[in-house]
Parts: sequence; structure tokens; C-alpha cells
Amino acid sequence: MTTMSYLHENFLLPNKTAQRLFHEVAASQPIIDYHCHLPPEAVAGNARFTNLAEIWLGGDHYKWRAMRAAGEPESLITGKESSPKEKFDAWARTMPQTVRNPLYHWTHLELKRYFDCDLVLNPNTADAIWEEANATIAADSFNVHSICQNFDIRAIGTTDDPVDTLEHHIAHNSGKLKTKMFPTFRPDKAMITTNIEAWNLWTDRLAAISEVTLGSAADFVRALKSRHDFFHQNGCRLTDHGLEYCPYIACSDAQAEAIYTKLRASQSPSSIEAEQWMTYIMQQIGRWNAAKGWTMQLHFGAIRNANTKMYTKLGPDTGYDGVFDEPIIRKLAAFLDSLAITDELPKCIFYHVNTQHLFPLATLMGCYQDGSVPGKMQLGSGWWHVDTLDGMRQQMEALSSVGLFSRFVGMLTDSRSFLSFPRHEYFRRIVCSIIGTDVEAGLIPDDKCLLDELIKGICYNNAKNYFNFPGI
Repeated sequence: MTTMSYLHENFLLPNKTAQRLFHEVAASQPIIDYHCHLPPEAVAGNARFTNLAEIWLGGDHYKWRAMRAAGEPESLITGKESSPKEKFDAWARTMPQTVRNPLYHWTHLELKRYFDCDLVLNPNTADAIWEEANATIAADSFNVHSICQNFDIRAIGTTDDPVDTLEHHIAHNSGKLKTKMFPTFRPDKAMITTNIEAWNLWTDRLAAISEVTLGSAADFVRALKSRHDFFHQNGCRLTDHGLEYCPYIACSDAQAEAIYTKLRASQSPSSIEAEQWMTYIMQQIGRWNAAKGWTMQLHFGAIRNANTKMYTKLGPDTGYDGVFDEPIIRKLAAFLDSLAITDELPKCIFYHVNTQHLFPLATLMGCYQDGSVPGKMQLGSGWWHVDTLDGMRQQMEALSSVGLFSRFVGMLTDSRSFLSFPRHEYFRRIVCSIIGTDVEAGLIPDDKCLLDELIKGICYNNAKNYFNFPGI
């Protein structure tokens, strides 16, 4: 399906050096998508899809936010009463209004890379795109495993609760597929005590799956550690923590025991006790990570579920999260220091969804680089609301200015969609544009060996060496 070319081969590549770096080096690099939210059962089960709306719009709150802003009713976004085609048509009406939003670029990259479609999506082209894309989707060859093969995905890092059985990871990795799937240990439910009932129900699940009687905080920690060990045995090499800010109020073992007793009695902790408990669990996990060579991912700055009415109606992760502007550095420094003092600080990646925090994070990182691992402390790729052309550039400018761009572990999709892998291409084109422009301005030497190794590192090799996923 080709009628007009919008995203030509040199899209985002403004000069000859950028073009050479992308076409000869970056484009052919494999992908390690080390952090995403793809469902493990769909990866292991080689899922197929019924239509374009299911694979493209289902669960994609980026698109949902744009559709709401464009005036589309909720019934055509998340409503069960509307047909897939009606929802797709609403997205087609929205698309022309997203000019300068990254969704405009992502959408057309996805159409081209998955469906060989050069049409620009709008109401006039919607029917043709719907029919042709659905014909591709209906083919036996269009499935999750073929998508991973076509994009040369070497590793998918999912996001998993410590009480998960990891049965889908185990089943998937027992096969001979080149794409491996690795769990990520996400212990937020162990740490966050805002909802006492939910925390206790989760703790009961931890007791059951670890087969440990949780009579004390020490028992709780031991059970959580057993799950950390289990995840390691099944290829996990990262933890992930979704936080408004990094907690830090020192908490002794005795204080942790008192807080735990209170929690198990369904008594709400004070704000100080709640933060002490978070600090205590985070420190334990940081030590385990350091001992195993894992990486601790810290995602900061999202204000969740700001629209109470719509949260009540639709639940979390439906497009009602914003950006905090509160300081984070002082407590983060105290937390990192508490582990560095005893040589138990793991590799860390810091993400912030507010660009004003990038330079403070990048400079703080330099205080804890210790020579043990190249790029031990990382400034994470532009995330969520910063996963944009300008946001990614700002992240890379901050890192380059006060750190080592050459050690950057690069892009991740952080996505729930199997159509999101072209974001790696988008990122790579931006990297090549930045470097190519500097070369042609005389800021970087035009040294082919230097440049090619730099691009290979940022696209693939740095992540491969940093995370040490087994078999990758």
C-alpha cells in the first residue's frame, strides 16, 4: 500500500554523517527492550490479534489522552458499546490534530514498519488503512513471535510482581527463540502502605508463595528475599520502583518490627512510619541487587490518577497521570549514600518524567560512579511524557554535558503495545542526528571507528554489557 511518502529514508537525519551513521550502523543493531509492560502470557503464547483497533488502541493511554483532547467521547475510546472500527475511525479523526505530538511520528512509523503502509492517516484514508492492515493481521505470519523476529528483539524485560509465578517466562525461555523474555522485580506492593487492606492481602500472597510464616518483619524480608532469589534463577537482572520521590527516613530493625506489627494489625502507620518502611525495604532490595549484580531502576515524578471521577470509572493506567514538580535530590542522595557507605550500592538507572530534574539527577549520579562498572549510574532515557523528540534530546544533552554519553544504555519502550518497537528506530535516528550534526559542526572528529563504536554502544552493546542478561 503506497501512494505518498511521508517518512522518507532520511527522516530526522539532517546531514550526510547522520545518514551514514543510521543506515550503515544504527539500523542494523539488535534491540534489547529492557523495560516494558507487555503481558508475559502474550509473549509466551505467541499471541495473534483480531484487528487493528485491538493491537493499536487497546490499553494505549497515550492515544486515549489525545482522543479526549480532540473531543472524542469516552464511548469511542474505552467504551464497550462501540465497535473496533468506530474506535479506529475516532483515532483517524484525531490523527491530523496530533501534528507536533510524538504520536504523529510514531503512528506513521508503525504503519510503515508493520504494514508497509505509506498512507498518512486521516478520515479519508481510514478505510483503506483499516482494510489493508487487517489483511496483514489476519495472516498466519502476523503474531508476536514474528514481530520480535522481524525487529531482531534479543530481550524483552517485563514488569512483574514479586509474587508472580513466572510460568510464562519459564515456558517462553525453554524454547529456541532468539528473543528471550526476562522478568523485572517490581516490589512496590511490598513497600507502599497507603491501603492497609491491600497491603495485608498482598502480604498473605507473599506468605503463601514463599511458604514462610510471616510473624515478623524479619520473616517478611526473608520471604521477599526468597522471591528475589527465584527471580534471579529465572533470568531477572533488574528491579523497578515507581515512586513520586525516593523515600529516606532511617529505619532500624527494631523500628521495622514495630511498624510491621502495626501493619499486620491493620493499623495505619504515621506518615513518618510509612516512609521508614519504604526506606527499609528499598535498602534491603538495594543490597540484594548489589550482591547479584542487578540494576535498580527508579522511576520518579508521576502524579497518579489525578482525575478522581475517571479513576473511579476506569481504574489506573487509563491516561489520567501527570507530572510532579517537587524536589527529589536531597532524599535520593541520602538513600544512595546509605548504601554506598557499606559498598552495597547497586547499578542504578534514574528516570524522571519532569525534564527540570534531569541536570540535578545527572550531576548526582557522578557522585556515585565508583569505577567498578562503566556507567554504573545511568540517566534513563526520556520516559512517558518526556518520550518525545524534544524530551529525548534534553535527556541526552543533560547526560552528555555532565556524564558519559558513550556509556548510555539507550532506549526502552516502557510500552504495553506490540506495535511500539519502532520507537527504537525513532530514538536511533535522533542519536545519529545529534552526533552527525556535531561532527559536521567540527565538535566531534570525523573518525569512522570512534563514531561507529559510539553508535553501536548506545543502540545495543552498552545495554548488553550492562545488564548481563543470561544467554544474550
